[in-house]
Amino acid sequence: MSTHIDDPQALRPHSVVERLRLVVAGEVHAPGTGGYDLASATFNVATEHHPAAVVVAADAADVAAAVRVAAASGLTVAVQATGHGAMAAKSDAILINTSRLSTLSIDVAARTATVGAGVRWQKVLDATSPFGLGGLCGSAPDAGVVGYTIGGGMGPIARTYGFAADHVVELEVVSADGSISRVDESTDPDLFWAIRGGGAAFGIVTEMTFRLFPLTTLHAGGLFFDIVDAPRVLRGWREWVHMIPESVSTSVAVLNLPPLPDLPEVLRGRTVLHVRYATADRRDEYTSIIGAIRALATPLLDTVTDIHYADLGAIHADPTDPMPVSERGMLLAELPVEAIDTFFATVGPDAELPIIMAEIRAMGGALARDAETPNAVAGRTAAFALFTLGMNVPPIADAVVGALDSILAAMAPWGTGGSLLNFAGGVTGEPARRVHSAWGVEKSTRLREIREQVDPKGVFAAAARW
Repeated sequence: MSTHIDDPQALRPHSVVERLRLVVAGEVHAPGTGGYDLASATFNVATEHHPAAVVVAADAADVAAAVRVAAASGLTVAVQATGHGAMAAKSDAILINTSRLSTLSIDVAARTATVGAGVRWQKVLDATSPFGLGGLCGSAPDAGVVGYTIGGGMGPIARTYGFAADHVVELEVVSADGSISRVDESTDPDLFWAIRGGGAAFGIVTEMTFRLFPLTTLHAGGLFFDIVDAPRVLRGWREWVHMIPESVSTSVAVLNLPPLPDLPEVLRGRTVLHVRYATADRRDEYTSIIGAIRALATPLLDTVTDIHYADLGAIHADPTDPMPVSERGMLLAELPVEAIDTFFATVGPDAELPIIMAEIRAMGGALARDAETPNAVAGRTAAFALFTLGMNVPPIADAVVGALDSILAAMAPWGTGGSLLNFAGGVTGEPARRVHSAWGVEKSTRLREIREQVDPKGVFAAAARW
C-alpha cells in the first residue's frame, strides 16, 4: 500500500500519476483507463471531466497529499463526491473524488451529525430518523451533504429552518498548501464565514459537523394539475404564498414529463403543473392550509399526506438516475400578477421550449434572516428563486441553453440580478456574474480578499466561480 509522503518536490522526476501513487493510499487513475472513467463519472452526464489524473481519496490525508502534488506540479484541483452540480475539470487539473470519505456519527444529546465529504443526504436521514432527528436536506436526498451545504442549501422546509449552511458547526478543511485543519467561528472566523455559502474555492471540506432538528414527520407532497388549469392555479398559488406562515414551504413547477413506465399513468407524457408543499407543524390549521390550493382546480394526482421526514425526497420526486442536463437560475424580488402570467406564457406548452422543468420556489421566512454565526450565503432578501432545467439530448441539445436563458430574460423585470450559488447553472459568464451580484459588492469583495489570502496561487480555481 502507498504511504503518505510530505515532500512532493522529491517526486519531480516522475509523471503526475506516478507522483500521486507514491503519496496516496487510495486509488490513482490515469486517462484512458476504466477506473479513470468510473471515478470521474458525474450525475449530470453532460459534464465530462478530462483531468490529468483522478484520485479516489481514502481519507483526508490523501486529499492533502493530492493537493500538495498539484501545487508542486503547477496544476489546479477539482473535487467531487456524487457529481451533482459538477463542473468540468480540464487537463490542467487533478480531480479528487471524495466519495469514499463516508464516515457518519451522530451526537444525539448535542443534536449534531458529523459526516465525511462522500456522505449522501439519504444516509443521514436514515441514520437520524430513529432518534427523531433530521438534517436540512435538499429536494434530492441522493446528493452529497457537503457540496449541497457549502453552496447554501435551500431544501423543502427551508422557510422554517433557513439555509443548511446556517447550521454548520465545524469543518475539517484541506487548504491550498495541503494542510489539514479544524475550522469553526473561533479558530478561523474568516475561512469559516467564506466556505459556508462561498463554496469550494477556499479549501476542500473533508468532514463537516452540523445541527440536527427534531423532525419526525411532515405533512407534505405535491398536487399535479392539468396544464389547462395552470393559469388559475398559478395565480391562486401566488396569492396563497403571501398568506402562509413560515412553517409552510412551497414551490410550483411546470413539468414536461416523459412517457416513462415508472411515472404514474395519469402523468406519463404530459405537461403538468406541480405544486410542492411541506410543513413540519402538526397543528390542524397548518396541515389543512393546502386545501386552498386543492380548491383552485381538481388535481390529476394528489400526494399530500403525512410522511416520515426520511422520505422527504418524495415531495419533489427529483430524478435519481444520471442524465445530461443544463441549468439556469435567478432570484426574484417580487412576483406580481404580470410576472406569474409571463412565467406561464414563457414556459407553458404554447411556448414549445425544450425544457424539463421551470420552478419558482417561495423564499422568505427563516431564509430572510441572518445566520446565528454569520456566513457568506447570498440572496436572503429575495422573495422567490427561479430554477430552470433542460435535458441535453438530440435533437434538442443545441437549443436547451438558449431556451433556459430566454426564460430568465423574460423574468428579468422582476429579478434581483442575482442567483443562488447552487442554482446558478454555471461557473463562468452570466451565471457567475449573477452569483456575485447576489453576494453584493461588500460580500463579494470580502470573499475575493479571503480567497487571495488562503489560495494565492489559485490551486482551487477550477472548483468554483472565481
